[in-house]
Amino acid sequence: MANNNIFSLPKLGKFLNNRSEAIEGLNFKPLLIGDPAPQFSKNALVGEEFRNIALSDFFGKWVVLFFWPRDFTFVCPTEIKDFNAHLENFKQLNAVIVGASCDSTYVHRAWVKADLGQINFPLLADENHFLARAYNVLLEKEGIALRGTFIIDPDGILKYSVVSDLNVGRSVKEILRVLSALQTGELCPASWEQGQQTLGQA
Repeated sequence: MANNNIFSLPKLGKFLNNRSEAIEGLNFKPLLIGDPAPQFSKNALVGEEFRNIALSDFFGKWVVLFFWPRDFTFVCPTEIKDFNAHLENFKQLNAVIVGASCDSTYVHRAWVKADLGQINFPLLADENHFLARAYNVLLEKEGIALRGTFIIDPDGILKYSVVSDLNVGRSVKEILRVLSALQTGELCPASWEQGQQTLGQA
């Protein structure tokens, strides 16, 4: 019988060769836009508490799921603080922010106390790398995630995916722009901004 726990990794020769230890005995398929987003249920730091957070908790809302490589680093806190500063903008778009790394909840909490300050969205602890692997952002040898950003619609369908290397932080304003464009359900030209005219229905 086939394994129902299907993870996502690109079927590129070099990529797979570098990660052969992780894929042995598993079934893989690409994670594509329009597919159901991989479900998860993970321990997380929420405010000052440890809680279990599942993707299904947010059914009916847009979800922006983002991965950062590692706690107590340099670029990552700038991104997390920027997401936190724009939370109200996401709320106005019926969207929630969920962050994740391969660190533990205890490391998350220590980082919050030492540097981040109050963060008002869940910080998932992907200690077993299941989530990073499912969303195809895991660097297997290093045990860390690339900077992946995913927008999931209220029905749990993946609508947007961007993955970048470790050294470059992402633009939260660009993610807000794309989220707004996706919510129009219409054709949006290059550099479209919320409030501008679209090109109409597809």
